[in-house]
Formats: sequence, structure tokens, C-alpha cells
Amino acid sequence: MPRLHLPAFLTRPLQLTRGSLLYAALVLLVLVFVPLIVTTSRWMHAVRIDLTTDHLYTLSPGTLHIVDGLRQPLKLTLYFSEHATRDLPQLRSYEQRVREMLQEMVARAHGRIRLQIIDPVPYSDDEANAEGSGLTAASGGSNGERVFFGLAGNRQAGDGDNEVVSQVPEKALSIPFFDPAREAFLEYDIAKLLYELDQTRKPPIGVISALPVEGKPVLGQQPWAAVQQLSQLFDLRVLDPAQLKRVDPNLKMLWLIQPTHLSSDALYAIDQYLLQGGHLAVFVDPDAEQLQSSPYDVGAALPEHSSDLPRMFAAWGVVYDPRQVVLDRSRALQIELAGSSLNHPAMLGLGAQELNRNDVITASLQRVNLSTAGYFDLAPDAGTRLIPLLQSTGDAEAVSTQRTMQATADPASLLQDYRPDNIHYVLAARLQGPFRSAFPERAGEPGHLASSRSNAEVVLVADTDLLSDRLWVETQTILGQPMLSAFANNGDFIANMVDNLSGSSALLSIRGRATSQRPFTRVEALRNAANQKFLQKKQELERELADTRRRLEELQPAKGGSGDTVTVEQRREIEQFRQRQMAIHTELRNVQHQLNAEIDALGLRLKFINIVLVPVLVILIGLLYGWRRARHSRRRRS
Repeated sequence: MPRLHLPAFLTRPLQLTRGSLLYAALVLLVLVFVPLIVTTSRWMHAVRIDLTTDHLYTLSPGTLHIVDGLRQPLKLTLYFSEHATRDLPQLRSYEQRVREMLQEMVARAHGRIRLQIIDPVPYSDDEANAEGSGLTAASGGSNGERVFFGLAGNRQAGDGDNEVVSQVPEKALSIPFFDPAREAFLEYDIAKLLYELDQTRKPPIGVISALPVEGKPVLGQQPWAAVQQLSQLFDLRVLDPAQLKRVDPNLKMLWLIQPTHLSSDALYAIDQYLLQGGHLAVFVDPDAEQLQSSPYDVGAALPEHSSDLPRMFAAWGVVYDPRQVVLDRSRALQIELAGSSLNHPAMLGLGAQELNRNDVITASLQRVNLSTAGYFDLAPDAGTRLIPLLQSTGDAEAVSTQRTMQATADPASLLQDYRPDNIHYVLAARLQGPFRSAFPERAGEPGHLASSRSNAEVVLVADTDLLSDRLWVETQTILGQPMLSAFANNGDFIANMVDNLSGSSALLSIRGRATSQRPFTRVEALRNAANQKFLQKKQELERELADTRRRLEELQPAKGGSGDTVTVEQRREIEQFRQRQMAIHTELRNVQHQLNAEIDALGLRLKFINIVLVPVLVILIGLLYGWRRARHSRRRRS
């Protein structure tokens, strides 16, 4: 029978070389690694490490508390005009920052937040939906297109997990436009939107006021515009100080407006509400002009129309004198009196420089008007911290309340013998820190707290007139309907304050953060040095120009003939000036070229380091590591 001859490689004994073992190991690694990656991406959460300098992508504890405490699913829609911003790199960079912040919150929410990103192209349904959601379009996009960059949040009815929550109504809120100038408060704004969407009812706010802020319907007087504005967002509950024995701890905030003649029980109730973690805002005024018809000032020991909380202020370490009013002639408002216009130094129009740009209450405001305001300070032994919100300029002077009242008919008299104190008086501030009870003698009563359980917070404002309509809003009739037109940000200041204090303690803990913009400090230093050189050359040119003109004027009387005759000396002087002027222009160009050369050289060095040097170092380190391992292996085999 013929023999069957098998191929040689089948009759040869199987020999596993080192190379074949390596290839087999690689195949096995792929077979194990790919399913592992798919499984972990589906069922396991990635570990995220924030290596940025200011931890820009790490959510603050307050935000984590709000996101973790969401009781119902929310839908967020980020509208960003991708096509219209192709020539706006700064806005596109900020959009990436906003998107990454939202994605971080979505990842933390574990399905309770859904995020959708939409490009609302012109004349589309998406653009109409963006406008219907309350977003504001900005001009200046490519080809004149409108730019949408805002966030719409929705809570759908019946989205809850239980029967009670599922009965909540729909709710929609929005951030009309993400302003890059407000980047420091980006996390706060988004967390605030989530917190408000999750609330099922208007936050209750307690109000104790000696002023007629609610108006007098019997007399046809409407509530003040600031109160009308707040009543749309909050449940305002007016409390009777005469009957007040205890403040409801469910109140999100307590607002004291011109507190005068409060009983000891009422003060004690306010004291304990604060120490239990309640949020408090106190508006006092050395001369409340709206109090003239109120019965609260009858028989007052303080100056007429003034208010004070001496016992509580002393316990908090606050210094406030109701007999002092701040004048500031550099911020005096112009008023009409007896048919003439004059500046009133007791009526102040504070601009952006007098507002705290690092606080969420005042960061976005441009102007706040006040009248006959007092000021706050801290006692030397105070354990609290005073953070200014509104300040005067250094050109301010503190005078007696009586003097400002006597100057009602002649405000210009307040400028006589005016002597600035060179002090930036604090007109409104946050007061933070541990608070002590103002009633230590009542320590034996049930539930008494001697101090705050944690760092409490109070907002202090030394003026109540800023609430009145006349300082910030005017009524206009449009198509037969009265419309309010604001000429100052007083209403926004009040709304921001109440909005901030009425939020949860987690929301209050979120402060402004660093921005994602990182300037090239070395390049800026080079530019500044070049600018100094430019400035010196410019001043030199201007001096020589003045000298030449003076020389020409000196030569003018010496010339003879008609006025059009130019002497030889004048021609020589003009020619010399022109030559010097050209030389200086050449030097300016050389400085500019030197600046560009230094910046280009710096850029080349950075590119060399990032593209060449770092990879070469990594390769060398890898080769050195491999060589050491190979050498160690040979030694072990030998």
C-alpha cells in the first residue's frame, strides 16, 4: 500500500519559541481586555481625577449635596449657536467649560438629570423653543446671526418616584445667557437652577416691617415694586411683631425692615431663629423717609425715623450708630428742587466700583441708589466677619442724622465745611461666623441655644429708602397699561439677596470660583515692558514736537516780508524735526519687532519643549528602563 506522507511541519515536534509565546500572550490579552473594557464602561463608573490648579472640574460640597438630594428627574437643555459663533473663540471656549460642568453634574446625578445640547439654527423650531424657554439672544454672531447660549430646565408633571411627588406641577426655569464675565459664579447659577426646579412650592419668607411695603389697598396704594417682584417668586408672610413669640423654623428666611420698638419676646424669637440655622436680613436706616406716616416712631428715643437693634448688634460684634449718615459728594445723585438741579450728597448712586464683584448678590449689578444711609463696622472683640457688599468711596464723610434732616430744604448746605474721612464706609454687608445669643439670661428656657450650631450668616443693609420706588423705578403708561421701568438695580439687589438667603445652606456655601482663563504671564510681562518703551518714545516725540513749535514761534517775528515767507532757519528747523520724527518712528518699529521676536522665540521654546523635548525624555526613560530590565534578566540567567 502506498504510504501517506504528511507535511514536515505536522510531523515535527511542537516547539514554542519565546516569540510565539509573546504573540500568544498578546492575543490572549486582547481577548481578555476588550470584553473587560466593554463590561466596565457599561457597569462601572470611571474614576475621575481633577489635576487643574484650582480644581475647576471638582464640584463643591454644596453642589454635591443639591445634586444628590434631587427628588425628581429633571431635563436640562443647553442651547448654543454653534454655527453663529465660529468666529468667537472666547465664547466657544466658555461653552466647553459650561458643557463640562453640566456633564459633571449629570454624571453625579445617576440618571436624575438628562442633558440635551441643541444648536438653534436661524428660523428653526429649536430657535423658537429657545426663545419660548426664556433665553436671550445676543447680537454679533457670524454674518450678523443671533447667538443663543443659555440653559433651559424643565420638571415634568408626574415625574416623581412616589405618589406625593408625582403630583407636583410642571415647572420651567432658565439661565437666559451664560455671560463669560460671570464665570466665577457658573457653578452657583447652575446649582441654583437645579435647586429651584426641585422645589415643589414657593419658598416661604417671613417679613417684619415698620414701613408700608405692602401698600394700603384701602387708600389705593399698591405694594412697593420690590415687594411685588418678590411675591411672584416667594411666599411672603407678614409677621406681627407684637404677637411674635417664636419664628417658624420652616421659613427659608426672615426679613427685618426698619425694626423699631420690637418687644423682648420678639427679639428673642429672632435671636433663636438665627442660632437654629435660620437666614436673616436686617435693613436699618438712620432716617427712613418712608416712615413719616407710620405710628412706629411715636415716642421713640432714637432720632426721628431711625431704627436700631442695639442688643443684637452688640452680641454679633456689629458697630452701628443710628445718629450718623454717610455723605459722599463724588457719588451724589442729581435731584430737582425748586425748579433747579443740584447734587444731593446724602443721596448716593453707587456704581460698579462700590459694589462687591466677588459676591453673587452684587456681582452682576451696575448701579444701586441709596438715600441717607448709615454704615456698619466690627467691634474690636468681634468673632464674626464683615464682608462688604456696598461701600462708599474714600471721599465720604459721616455727619449727624440731625444735620441731614435739617438740610432737607437746602441739600447744598451739606457741602459746607465738607471734610472727607478717607474711609470706605460699609453700607451693606454679609456678616458671617459663629453667633452668640443676645439673651444669655434666658438660658434656662426650654430649647434655648447659647450660640449658633454652625457658622451662621446675616445680610445687613444700612438703608431702607433703597426699597422705595422713587430711587430705582418709574411707572410708564404703554398702550394704556402701567409698566415699570427700572433705572437702577435696587430691585435686582433685593431679589438676589432674598434668592441667595432663602436657598438651602448647601447653596449658600457655593461661592465664586476661579475662572478657566489662564493668561500667559510671561507674554504679558513682555508686552508691558514693550509698552513702557513705547510710552517713553511717545513722550519723547511729544516733547520734541512742543520744542519745535515753540522754536517756530520764536522765529516768526524775525522773518521779513509777507506772512507766507519761510526763512532759512525755519526750513532747517522743520527738516531737522522731520528727520528726528522719522528716527523715532523707526525706533518704535524696532521696539515692536523686538517684542514680536521675543514672543515668537518664547512660542518656539514652548513648542520645542512640548513637541520634542518631553517626548524624547519619555522615550529615553523608557529605553533606560528597558535596558536595565534586560541587563537584570541576563544577570539572573547567568
